[in-house]
Amino acid sequence: MAHDERTFERIAGETKYEGRIVTVTNDTFRYADGKTADREIVHTTGAVGIVAVDHEAIWLVRQPREPVGDPDSLEIPAGRLDRDGETPLESARRELAEEIGKQAARWTPLKAYRSSVGFTDEVVHLFLAEELSDADGEHDSGEDERIEIVRWPVDRLAQAIDEVSDSKTLIGLLLLERRRAAR
Repeated sequence: MAHDERTFERIAGETKYEGRIVTVTNDTFRYADGKTADREIVHTTGAVGIVAVDHEAIWLVRQPREPVGDPDSLEIPAGRLDRDGETPLESARRELAEEIGKQAARWTPLKAYRSSVGFTDEVVHLFLAEELSDADGEHDSGEDERIEIVRWPVDRLAQAIDEVSDSKTLIGLLLLERRRAAR
């Protein structure tokens, strides 16, 4: 199949739902062969995730994730890209301070990935945060967040990978494991 046969264009769209964190549209696409298809698409502003590591520990959080019935999901610090004009790195810096009260002297982009290409346009930007220190001021995880900070021994990285089920955390920890193995 030639590349142009796989091209498509959006020819119609209708907003079905607009909420605080997602918008759902029903869009119609026309393909090069003339056929059309309707797709429900969940639109978001995207997110960031931070793999925060010091010499001895990976900084994680436990929090309830009501949509999947998990009262204590183990995850990397993360948040939505929900402030106008804020870059993913600026958002990651803010989220690290808010969620675990830390700042990092060294930031490395790890990966930007699409969380589920079949139904959403969400892109998650993962960063490695190193050379950690306490952030200035109080950390504030937000009034509706219930976050427990977990300082996980870095020499037990494999157990953390085994315990988590959250995709951004799995990807972030696997990328950390790969970096550590390459040293």
